[in-house]
Amino acid sequence: MPDGLESRLKAATERLIGRPVTPDERIGIAVSGGADSMALLSAAQACWPGQLEAASVDHGLRPEAREEAEMVSRWCQAAGVRHRVLTVAGALQGNIQAAARMARYALLEEWRTERGLAWLMTGHQADDQIETVLMRLGRGSGVGGLASVREQRAHVLRPLLSERRATLRRYCEARAIPFVDDPSNDDDRFDRVRLRKALESSGALVDPNGVARSVGALGEAEIALAWMTDRIANDFLDLSDGLATLRHTDLPNEILRRLLLRMIEYLHPEAKKPRGPSLDQALVQLLGGRRVTLADCVFTGGQTWTARRAPPRKSR
Repeated sequence: MPDGLESRLKAATERLIGRPVTPDERIGIAVSGGADSMALLSAAQACWPGQLEAASVDHGLRPEAREEAEMVSRWCQAAGVRHRVLTVAGALQGNIQAAARMARYALLEEWRTERGLAWLMTGHQADDQIETVLMRLGRGSGVGGLASVREQRAHVLRPLLSERRATLRRYCEARAIPFVDDPSNDDDRFDRVRLRKALESSGALVDPNGVARSVGALGEAEIALAWMTDRIANDFLDLSDGLATLRHTDLPNEILRRLLLRMIEYLHPEAKKPRGPSLDQALVQLLGGRRVTLADCVFTGGQTWTARRAPPRKSR
């Protein structure tokens, strides 16, 4: 008799990909060694035995990370699952958590492609999604930011977004599945940790299924907005010879924001893309027919917007 988590995992996966997993499909599991990903690995092995491979990423941030990856390797060896440790090359810069996430997904996608894996599953669960949505609400994120923790992005599946953290931990404990607790999960320097503790202490009731439905709806809205932006850009946005020209600006502000970012992407791909208040302020100025410098690009507003890279600054 399959376990409740295993049955729910199989049902969630079939819903996401629109059909059962075929016997010839291989699945990659991203495993940090925490209870969430170890529960996913164990349940997936029960659902699709012989079809899994696993990978753990060592970001080079903690000396214990290698030992934790070796713990995962030992479990995988006993279960007959091929496992690989992926190591981030070089020191992470800037926002460490964001940089680690980007490096992790890049390594995992390279591994997935190399191994010919049809899908990559991660152990993100309902509490992760709730925390991310609340954090981004607090930062004034738009549709794209709020919809970012979705159940599926191309080959990446997050089939545990209806499961609570405590449920996955109990699953591991009941089956003597080894797992580790990352000490950074108790480090109050991180916004997510402070939010998690605040939610736990307040006893706030947040329905994870309701949050998942809202994120799903936002994801569909994001797809619709991207579709609309593509078509408007095809009709009214000219990008050539180092000049970006938007020939029609009587559009909703959200579409204008996206077109503005496309102009910057064309003129200065390496620039840090503006967000939030700086982007909104630029829109006000441009709609008023004024000139704006944004992301090292000079924009001239009005009924038509034009933009070029700002000239290099003269050294003194």
